[in-house]
Amino acid sequence: MIVEIGGTVGDIESLPFLEAARQFRLDVGYRNALYIHLTLIPYVKSAGEIKTKPTQHSVGKLREIGIQPDILICRTEKPLSDDMKEKISLLCNVRKEAVIEAPDAQTIYQVPLIFKQQGLDKFILAHLELRSKTTDLKNWQNKVVNRILNPKHTVKIAVVGKYIGLQDAYKSIYEALTHGGIYNNTRVEIKKVDSEEVEKDGGEKLLKGVNGILVPGGFGYRGIEGKIKAIGYAREHKIPFFGLCLGMQCAVIEFARNKCGLKGANSTEFDQDTPHPVISLLEEQKSIRDMGGTMRLGVYPCEIKKGTIAYRAYGKDLILERHRHRYEFNNKYRSLLGEAGMVFSGIYPNKNLVEMVEIKDHPFFIAVQYHPEFKSKPDRPHPLFRDFIKASLHRKVR
Repeated sequence: MIVEIGGTVGDIESLPFLEAARQFRLDVGYRNALYIHLTLIPYVKSAGEIKTKPTQHSVGKLREIGIQPDILICRTEKPLSDDMKEKISLLCNVRKEAVIEAPDAQTIYQVPLIFKQQGLDKFILAHLELRSKTTDLKNWQNKVVNRILNPKHTVKIAVVGKYIGLQDAYKSIYEALTHGGIYNNTRVEIKKVDSEEVEKDGGEKLLKGVNGILVPGGFGYRGIEGKIKAIGYAREHKIPFFGLCLGMQCAVIEFARNKCGLKGANSTEFDQDTPHPVISLLEEQKSIRDMGGTMRLGVYPCEIKKGTIAYRAYGKDLILERHRHRYEFNNKYRSLLGEAGMVFSGIYPNKNLVEMVEIKDHPFFIAVQYHPEFKSKPDRPHPLFRDFIKASLHRKVR
């Protein structure tokens, strides 16, 4: 178990958590808990000096409340000399080999290599009295870091969302796209597109020239029509498209309106009086007034239809994926949309709910009701992100 306590040592908000951390070691034993303190070693440019005083003060503050760090991770612009490490070791009561540099890196995925070079992994294992089967990071170096730093290709992916202005709103999606790029030896350039701008100006102005379009999840009506326009642009121009959660629901709405002629089709989340509720609550949820804990949360199974984009990506009949949503595809419209060319490639078998939709005669158009970004890793990208980047690259080079 790894617990991260954010903020700055001394903040009143973090004191209860630090106290819990102090007590935890007493409960589980010295060798079963390890304290790592991340600290800043500032470089004063005008003086040409590295200053350790902030670290001395933060460690002193921790010791006042009963926590003695076992390891110091030192964020620094400049390398720490042996003399500097000895000084930090002496004044902070930490072994010299436990003073670890965390210098600025070209990519965050270099950080494990930097820490390993300094023996951080061995120190942690020794303290916790654990054994590791292997500590070889050659594959990480060759298949992750080298491909990020020296990719053979580049693609431009538009992420069309309503929270674009918030730096970390789609962080897991951006990283999953990067993971797909790593696998394909491709740098992914992300173009952040505000769906409200697409709503006003249309897709041609904001999406022209991109190699792929991704529409992420979200809640509420704001920016929805812009997402729908972006999806229509991807469908009509044969641009690889990937929809997540609300992105799937918007793909269904767009298809229902523009391919099936269902004027006014919508989700009942946005329009209670829509004549065509292609997205709606389940029947058992419609009478619920207090929506508190009624979302479909956690891992659910999904059966995949053979011969689909989804099946080619996953290579299996049954998968497990994580959900966080309330509204579902309305099965009353499944036959009509299917006749018009929509493929329902993934189904939650227990309740016959649509989990994935695709479109025939399109190079890559898939949208899912779940959140695949949560299961992606740098050296093991999620299959759908992997194949989305592959399709986007193919469009660029064809």
